[in-house]
Amino acid sequence: MSNKRNPSYIGHRERIREKFASSGLDSFLDHEALELLLTYSVARRDTKPIAWALLKRFGSLSAVLDATPEELESVQGVGRGTAIFLKLIRGIFKKYMFDEVKERVAIRTPQNVIEYCQASLSGKKEECLEIIYLSVRNTIINTEIVASGLIDRVAVTPRKIVECALLAKASAIILVHNHPSGDASPSQDDITLTREVIRAAELFGISVHDHIIVGKGSHYSLKANGKI
Repeated sequence: MSNKRNPSYIGHRERIREKFASSGLDSFLDHEALELLLTYSVARRDTKPIAWALLKRFGSLSAVLDATPEELESVQGVGRGTAIFLKLIRGIFKKYMFDEVKERVAIRTPQNVIEYCQASLSGKKEECLEIIYLSVRNTIINTEIVASGLIDRVAVTPRKIVECALLAKASAIILVHNHPSGDASPSQDDITLTREVIRAAELFGISVHDHIIVGKGSHYSLKANGKI
């Protein structure tokens, strides 16, 4: 019989923390990983029901981390602090993936950057266009989201993209954008915009290595598929 000073969930918290400490997350199911995460933001409550409620509402652990703070707060047991904490985890993961890519000697193929692209844009509710700026040796200088919302040749002009590349002192760029629908296949506008950017960038000696489109768990490289 548990007493009021030592609720039953206290022992469970310690057990899952020890399990992680000894074997990492490989043996954890999604709900267990989320339970563990929530123990660091939810005090004096059993995190198991909250974890299950989040997974029921959003469908997967990745979808929970992709949700907005307002969406997260709609789940019983999730306050503002916990919602911000979960978004912080997502943001740190993006920075981690960027550092991993940036540490590489050179970026030459879509495979070198696809994990970063998915970490950066997959799961976003609105379409975003990001530019990865590269040096003359194809090392990453920086990245920048230059547009969000409707991405077309009116909202994002080749001139704007080239101006951003010049300001970043980039010798080459990789374009990345997401399709919130989940289908990574390019539209004709995607292909046309990319070709126009290539022509405009060439005038200033800037190469466009690729345009990568991120969908839900998938990606599409215009270069690898012969579209540019």
